[in-house]
Amino acid sequence: MRQMNASDCVFCKICSREVPTDFLYQDRDLVVFPDLHPKAPTHWLIVPCKHIKSVNELAEEDSALVGKMFLVAKKMAEQKGIAADGYKLIFNVGRGGGQMIDHLHLHLLAGKKFEE
Repeated sequence: MRQMNASDCVFCKICSREVPTDFLYQDRDLVVFPDLHPKAPTHWLIVPCKHIKSVNELAEEDSALVGKMFLVAKKMAEQKGIAADGYKLIFNVGRGGGQMIDHLHLHLLAGKKFEE
């Protein structure tokens, strides 16, 4: 399989507005948008604009960015009225862990009961 870099990464293209999407949130570090293939009634992706392939590629200097991803997820859940009922946050890591796009992203899922 060909190694992907930032220039052909769909999430990098979304962050740079080359690929249009309906942003639910955006700032200079992160964007949030609905997943194209939702696994729950609410399924959003929290994506850093910095190209990081996966959790396995995180560096110490990325710790504030990852923390911000969780804080934005919390803020979005509160603003959209789903925080009280509960939601699930998921990082998939590598193909074996279900990661389909080689760019770090956090899934926020809500609107149904999740089983262990």
